[in-house]
Amino acid sequence: MKIIAFAGSNSSQSINKKLVSSVSKYYKEPDDTIEILDLNDFEMPLFSVDLEKREGIPASAYAFAEKIDGADFLLISFAENNGNHTAAYKSLIDWVSRIPGRKIYNGKPVFIMATSPGKRGGQSVLDIATARLPFDGAEILESFSLPEFYQNFEEGKGVVQVVLRSQLEAKVRKTKRMLKDRAAGDNESLNR
Repeated sequence: MKIIAFAGSNSSQSINKKLVSSVSKYYKEPDDTIEILDLNDFEMPLFSVDLEKREGIPASAYAFAEKIDGADFLLISFAENNGNHTAAYKSLIDWVSRIPGRKIYNGKPVFIMATSPGKRGGQSVLDIATARLPFDGAEILESFSLPEFYQNFEEGKGVVQVVLRSQLEAKVRKTKRMLKDRAAGDNESLNR
């Protein structure tokens, strides 16, 4: 299985990138590959209809779409900026949405998450993503919010608060079962 993981942030110190990188390790199996994307590798101008008319869709938007299309499963941790997506993530998906004949996530199964230093753990942006991503072609399998990142997460250990870690691990097990069932259904369809 090919897993793509990324944070909806362009911060070099992104706590959401730390979270999604840590969670991705739960999915590492011998035949799996995990690629952690950095939104800075897909930097492009702020989306503008006028710019699109003048210059077309940036190559970076196509490159990001290719990464999504090549994945079997996506892990996304959304950073929150003033209760919403960051400008870096929003502009990226705005550009990808302009690629003819596609939805942003093209039917991919996704585990979405968010974290923040505060008590709500990015819940506002997670609520927005939960409502929006199905329209963008994502099949949301599960979601997870980690409040108070600096108290509940340690580098090299991941989520350290016992109840939150238990909740996360239950969600990981659930998504693994769902992915396994999905793969079995795909194989069954091929054998008909």
